[in-house]
Amino acid sequence: MLQTIVVQAPAKVNYRLDVVGKRPNGYHDLRMIMQRVNLCDEVTISLVTQPGIRVSCGRAGVPEGEGNIAWKAARALLELAGSDQGIAIGITKNIPVAAGLGGGSSDCAAVLSGLNELLGLGLSCKRLMEIGVTLGADVPFFVFGQTALAEGIGELLTPLAKVPDVWVVLVNPNLPVSTAWVYQNLQLTQRDRLAKLSNSFENLVDLCKILGNDLESVTIPAFPVIAEIKRSLLELGAAGSLMSGSGPTVFGLFEDQATAQQAGAALQQRQDWFVAVVETV
Repeated sequence: MLQTIVVQAPAKVNYRLDVVGKRPNGYHDLRMIMQRVNLCDEVTISLVTQPGIRVSCGRAGVPEGEGNIAWKAARALLELAGSDQGIAIGITKNIPVAAGLGGGSSDCAAVLSGLNELLGLGLSCKRLMEIGVTLGADVPFFVFGQTALAEGIGELLTPLAKVPDVWVVLVNPNLPVSTAWVYQNLQLTQRDRLAKLSNSFENLVDLCKILGNDLESVTIPAFPVIAEIKRSLLELGAAGSLMSGSGPTVFGLFEDQATAQQAGAALQQRQDWFVAVVETV
């Protein structure tokens, strides 16, 4: 029986994030276009003889016990399997924490898919997504594994027919932003109707036409550096720029690798910023 599996857990960016409304339970109804990029955490999952679930990460701001969403994913599958198998999870973090890039949710999805294989459970993608949404709203997207239109709280996923592959420069000013704080401070506007979104984008120009994030209305006034980064990316040749998720990471979209790398090199001169040049996947 396979004892250890290593899973790459990619980050995501939101090409679009519309907040459609608020539910009585406090969750928000969203409409998002979500795209994975090849900045990945590495999640190592092992079956061990010692009972219990252990998560090790060694990164400030990431809990290592029951507070870690990866731990909760392991517990959910062990309960489903009726197993007391010991599990050890090691997470090598490359995705910034509390950055709007979905790192924790992606790690959680990696544990769901990895343990499904290690334990021989044979659960379908749909079933793993159903389990995932009970753990975090972005988890189903990472289980789904395709560029998608996400609706509801993020669990209703429709694959996009065509999306161009692009180069992406990620810039994080190393200011952790609480997703809960952003949503608590969001002023919902009356929306009689949302502009219809295409499910097919021929090129980068088409894609940049739909870029938008309602949460910038909260984060930019509180953290003006986000607007500064957006301006810098555009000045350095990005075809479009936007904050991802609840921030504070900003991304710029580039047609070619050379321009993206030049922009990344220019922005890396700011020693206090995290900068990564990545591709969509």
